[in-house]
Amino acid sequence: MDSAVVVGVDGSEAALAAVRLAAAEAARWHQPLRVVHAFIWPSLHSPFTPGTEGPADGGLRGQAHQLVTAAVDEAQTTAPGLRVTGEIVDGAPTAVLLQASDDAALVVLGDRGLGGFTALVVGSVAVTVAAHARCPVLVARGTADPQGPIVVGVDGSDVSRRAVEFAVQTAAFRGATVVATHAYRHPASTGPGDMQPLVYDESQLQAEEERALAESITGLTDRYPDVTIRRESVRGRAPKVLTEASRTAQLLVVGGQGRGELTGLLLGSVSRSMLHHSHCPVAVVRGDGVGPPPGG
Repeated sequence: MDSAVVVGVDGSEAALAAVRLAAAEAARWHQPLRVVHAFIWPSLHSPFTPGTEGPADGGLRGQAHQLVTAAVDEAQTTAPGLRVTGEIVDGAPTAVLLQASDDAALVVLGDRGLGGFTALVVGSVAVTVAAHARCPVLVARGTADPQGPIVVGVDGSDVSRRAVEFAVQTAAFRGATVVATHAYRHPASTGPGDMQPLVYDESQLQAEEERALAESITGLTDRYPDVTIRRESVRGRAPKVLTEASRTAQLLVVGGQGRGELTGLLLGSVSRSMLHHSHCPVAVVRGDGVGPPPGG
C-alpha cells in the first residue's frame, strides 16, 4: 500500500482544522490523504434497541458518514485535485490511529475534539499516538505564521537527528527556513534564576553547545542545498525556549525521545509542554517513523 497522510476526524472544529493542515501537507508531499473516523459504538456491545428496525448504532453510523463526507469535502476544497478517501473504522481512536500509522507518512490530529477525541492534547490519545506511532504525528494547534521558520528542538540524540531531518525535508517542500534550536543550562544551575559560579567560562560553554548543534545538521546542508538552516543555542529550559520560538514559527518539530534537557521527550515535561503551550502546530518525530518521501 502506498503511504498516505492520515487525519483523524470526529466532527469538531479542531478536527476540521487538522483536515485543512493535513490536506495542505499531503498536497506538498504529493501523497494521498486518508480521512479516518474511529467509530467506537460497536465495541460497547450494545444490544439492539427495542422497537427499532435496526441496531442501536444505526443513527450514529449515519452521522459518522456525514462527518467523514464533510471532512473529505473540506480537504478537497483546501487542496483541489488532491486524492482523498474517507472511511469509518470500528474501534477506539488510539488503536485505530496507531494501526493507521503502520504504513502512513504522517498522522494529523486536532488539539481537542468530541467523543473519542475529547480533550485530545490533555488526554491520553495524543500522548499515546505520538509515543507509539510508526510515523511522525502532527498536532494542529495554535496559529502558524506562514512566513515564519520551521523550528526544531535539538539535543544531540539519534532521535533528535531524525527530527532535524524531518524538519529540513518539510522545509524543502514548504520553501521555508529551518531554525535548529538547542536549549542548554549551566552545569551548576541549581535553583531559581539558574545562578552560576563566576569562575565558569560562559563563552566556553556556549562554544561547546554550538559545536554539538553543528554536528546535528552535518550533511543535511549538502543534501538540501536550497534549504537555509540557522543554528541557535539558547541558554534556558527547553520548554520555555521552544514555546517562545513557536510564537513566530509555522511549525515546531520535536523528537520522540532525547537526552539531557529533552530526555523522555514524549512522556516527559517537554513534549507535554509543547502540546499544551506551543503557539503553532507541533510535529513529534520518532526514530522509526516513515515520514515524508526524500527530496524536496
